[in-house]
Amino acid sequence: MGKVIAVANQKGGVGKTTTSINLAAALAANQKKVLLIDTDPQGNATSGFGVDKNNAENTIYELILGGCTINDCLIKSVVENVSLIPANVNLAAAEIELIGVEKKEYILKNEVDYVKEDYDYIIIDCPPSLNMLTINAMTTADSVLVPIQCEFYALEGLSQLIHTINLVRERLNPGLDIEGVVFTMYDSRTNLSAQVVENVKENLRHHIYNTMIPRNVRLAEAPSYGMPITLYDPKSAGAEAYMQLAKELIDGNGAEEN
Repeated sequence: MGKVIAVANQKGGVGKTTTSINLAAALAANQKKVLLIDTDPQGNATSGFGVDKNNAENTIYELILGGCTINDCLIKSVVENVSLIPANVNLAAAEIELIGVEKKEYILKNEVDYVKEDYDYIIIDCPPSLNMLTINAMTTADSVLVPIQCEFYALEGLSQLIHTINLVRERLNPGLDIEGVVFTMYDSRTNLSAQVVENVKENLRHHIYNTMIPRNVRLAEAPSYGMPITLYDPKSAGAEAYMQLAKELIDGNGAEEN
């Protein structure tokens, strides 16, 4: 049965979607069957795999509102071993349309349960806010992976995210864990990146992955070609980092407990 991982941080620009796309592709390159679920109305994880989000007939929006089944909106083999549930701007209206719907926190979970055993990993790319879509992702997930960018305000908002995860665990999903923290946009040439890493390690009592995702031009370019970094430039530092992160995740013992 597949492990479900929500990639979440309500702070924007921390590399959530980049991590979701490239971790999914790196796991697939390790012969794992992966489903990526895009729950962000911006739909960047969808276009990052070369799917035209604006012309997608069935998306997670239709799924959440009961307009289609999970199999109707699955796009199989966007790359080898990776399937996708797409999203687009329509999803922004879902929050309002779900007002008054019973057990709305479990809609995604109930659908994912139908296909969970078909995959080794299910990665959910969360929106940059703590809304009903993020709650749905967390009730579906076994664990939450938190990308943190190596910049001055890295810890800002993190306590709020951890508070939300704890609330979801208490009230909706007792099995929810924090998978770990992964540092993104790491620049070994600056003192700031090293200081941020030390600061987070001192203040955070959760798993911290040894792999750090570097600032990398090729990583930034890949989405505009609709390809994960493992296909766009497999020899780049970004591709190597995500392959390393995938191996840590598969091994299950790569994150250091702080």
